[in-house]
Amino acid sequence: MKKHHEQKLIVLSIALFLVLNIPFVLIFNFEGAVWGIPTFYFSIFSIWLLSIIISSIVLEKYYE
Repeated sequence: MKKHHEQKLIVLSIALFLVLNIPFVLIFNFEGAVWGIPTFYFSIFSIWLLSIIISSIVLEKYYE
């Protein structure tokens, strides 16, 4: 894997650290539901799923 692609994964990790930090996460802590799931849990798991998809794309596309 080239250094440039490793840097993409590091940037993704840092972005996840910032997005899943308490002050940002509490933005989604309000009453309501999406498909019967509370918005807080839906937002956390959506961000998590999105990060898995992005990292798998980077790894599949650029892994040597």
